[in-house]
Amino acid sequence: MAYSVKSKKSGEMYYLHKKLVSLRGGRKQTIYFFARDVRDGALDDLPEGFIVMENKRTGLPMLKKGETARVG
Repeated sequence: MAYSVKSKKSGEMYYLHKKLVSLRGGRKQTIYFFARDVRDGALDDLPEGFIVMENKRTGLPMLKKGETARVG
């Protein structure tokens, strides 16, 4: 079952996904995003060290590095 979050502002359900993208310099980077439907790359749980927060203006969920994940 995909990890889901319900928006407090809109009441919509959003599902967490992960995707590996190529940057201009050829470097690979993992991105995390929320979508209204379950697609390829859906995650069952939050990545370690991240927390979910909601954009106050739009009501969209976002991932943020958790306080315990910060080093230095």
